[in-house]
Amino acid sequence: MEKRRWAIVGVTGFIGSGLVSMLADQGIEVTGISRSGTGNVAGVKTWQSLDSLDLRGHECVINLAGEPVDQRWTRAIRESFYQSRVVLTQKIVAALASIPEEERPRTLINASAVGYYGDSKDSKIDESSPAGESYLAQLCHEWEQAAMEAQNSGVRVTTLRIGIVLGRHGRAFEKLMLVFRSGIGGRLGAGDQWMPWIHVHDLRRAIMHIADQSDLTGPINGTAPFPERNRDFTHKLAKAVRRPAIFPVPSWALKIVLGEFAEVLLSGQKALPKVLLESGFCFDYPTLESALTNLTAR
Repeated sequence: MEKRRWAIVGVTGFIGSGLVSMLADQGIEVTGISRSGTGNVAGVKTWQSLDSLDLRGHECVINLAGEPVDQRWTRAIRESFYQSRVVLTQKIVAALASIPEEERPRTLINASAVGYYGDSKDSKIDESSPAGESYLAQLCHEWEQAAMEAQNSGVRVTTLRIGIVLGRHGRAFEKLMLVFRSGIGGRLGAGDQWMPWIHVHDLRRAIMHIADQSDLTGPINGTAPFPERNRDFTHKLAKAVRRPAIFPVPSWALKIVLGEFAEVLLSGQKALPKVLLESGFCFDYPTLESALTNLTAR
């Protein structure tokens, strides 16, 4: 039997590095794609650089690359956001188009973010909801448009709109744990904003599920089925680590320290994983309590 091969762009990141071992358990070999063409990820069979993409013979391509948005948005950083999302995706799509049809990957799973929707206030959001008008929303819109161009080459495309990813060693979760275990955690601003989150284990499982469901196309929310308001999220996190959550951070302080990125923290999306649920995907950690119990266990 011919070996199944997938290619992962951004394999050295938090989501991709853990996905490799899950794929290996299914007998799937992984080609890791990074800027340097090398990396230290156990289980990656071969490596390629972004400057020499050869995606022939791969069943699925997963693009998880993107400059982290949790930093001050200078002009240079905004350019990095664009290059690492839109331009890189255009490069992947061009590489796919250049491959003879019989060797071309059948599926492209391209990362996106729930920031696509902008600030949804209290409205329930699913994949049919329109893009927002904020800078991040428009960036996500362009990112997804770039990925969908691969359909012109006969490739099935899904854009995975990812929420806040919770997992040990993850950038967002480790920052939260540091603050809350120090006893200085609290809500952000008024705390009314919705926080669409997902356990990293479920996100990796969702990627594998999407790849195996040939009828799934277009946007898919990579979020758990029960989003939380910020004040409830912080209360439950504090409870999980047995610390108080009595130090709210005022909106003005966030804006001074973080600039435009503060608006991301003070807005939110009540994003629901309608497509995943309707396709039969079952979450191992559907509630925040179940996720935190797993992630804070000693």
